[in-house]
Amino acid sequence: MKTRLSPSATRHARRGSALIIVLWVSLGLVALALSYAGAMRFEMRAADNRLAAAQAQLALEGATRYASNQLALLTTPGRIEFPYEVLVEDVPVGEARFWFIGRTNDVLIPEEPVFGFVDEAGKINLNTATVEMLEWLPGMTAERAAAIVDWRDADSTPGDGGAEDEVYQRLPAPYRCKNAPFESVDELRLVYGMTMDLLYGEDANLNGALDPNENDGDTTAPLDDRSSTLDPGLLEYVTVWSCEPVAGRTNVNNQQALAIVLQDELGTQRANQILALLGVGGGGGPGGGPTPFNNLIEFFLRSGMTREEFDLVADQLVATTNTTGYLTGLININTASEAVLACIPGIGVNLAPSVAAYRRANAGNLRSVAWLVEALGDNEAARLAGPYVTTQSYQVAADLAATGRHGRGYQRARFIFDLADGAPRIVWRQDLTHLGWALGKTAFLNRELPREQRLTLR
Repeated sequence: MKTRLSPSATRHARRGSALIIVLWVSLGLVALALSYAGAMRFEMRAADNRLAAAQAQLALEGATRYASNQLALLTTPGRIEFPYEVLVEDVPVGEARFWFIGRTNDVLIPEEPVFGFVDEAGKINLNTATVEMLEWLPGMTAERAAAIVDWRDADSTPGDGGAEDEVYQRLPAPYRCKNAPFESVDELRLVYGMTMDLLYGEDANLNGALDPNENDGDTTAPLDDRSSTLDPGLLEYVTVWSCEPVAGRTNVNNQQALAIVLQDELGTQRANQILALLGVGGGGGPGGGPTPFNNLIEFFLRSGMTREEFDLVADQLVATTNTTGYLTGLININTASEAVLACIPGIGVNLAPSVAAYRRANAGNLRSVAWLVEALGDNEAARLAGPYVTTQSYQVAADLAATGRHGRGYQRARFIFDLADGAPRIVWRQDLTHLGWALGKTAFLNRELPREQRLTLR
């Protein structure tokens, strides 16, 4: 026998069922609302990050114009003093900011990056360095040095221990030896015998500073020896950009033009004394006169000038038998690291520390290559170094990092500015954002301090 519910009970049951349905619908709507709110929150954050990245990218573009304008203001072509005293750290551009990641000439590698331009003339030029010079680079061997020269030379004959087509064709993924000049330093990755560890060392983000992950053994990439010293890799010491123009400077092998420069700066009497010591001004040639000068150190030693006198005229002079074009691959001894100084004939690994120490002790008084003669204390060593050195720079790198609002949207790119033809122009751009954060731990810690109290710029 079925029990029939009263009308009142039936109404209560229906109301209970409706309530349950309403609750489930409400719960579903709440879940949808929360899901939508979460999606919108992530979308808003993503949009904010995209905005920050766009701001940082525009800040990089603004920084390149700032760098170009500053370099265009140089009063003496080729005379870029390092450190270059312009704003290069935490420079605001609207809500964005940018930094110029630089290098230091100090022996010890800093734990925080330094900021400024980087002189390309302070490095070894891959297209002009001899095998002997390349051999002295950190981590280099005679075979690797020979392979570098074989890669850039025009012939197909391997040097002693070098590599030409027959070696490259035997590789698992064969290719041909280029037999043409390097177009970038990254091209070294194609040279036989080169490894990523050799090229990049422990400096995973290529910022020249010892970051925590570069001093923790095998805990995080890259692998390192946990020695509290940084192996910056071969790329730190080489370039393909260094050259300086001959045009606009007086060739010391031109007796008449040289006489005018000497008379204007040193007076007629002193100019005549110098010219007499030089015989015919170094203007030898087919007529049987003295051998032409091919570097300014040789000219300085034979001229009898004091260092102070030579400093007055050095920027106006050039010593070469090539009267047009450029002098490629000269190393700026004012900015070269100790490792690069050790590669220069006449200096070498034995004298490089004393040359670097002399430079630190006489900062601000390094006007011409004459200081190297004094630092070496050996005229014959100075003569050996003469064909490879300069104190002028016409190519600089601006390694730019930028962030957008709230320190987000990090972007980084490296630019090479060339001033050899007058106005600065960008000849190379390379995106480095993928290398990760390169501004260290203190980039934002001193923002509220007056600029003169902020991190020391190099």
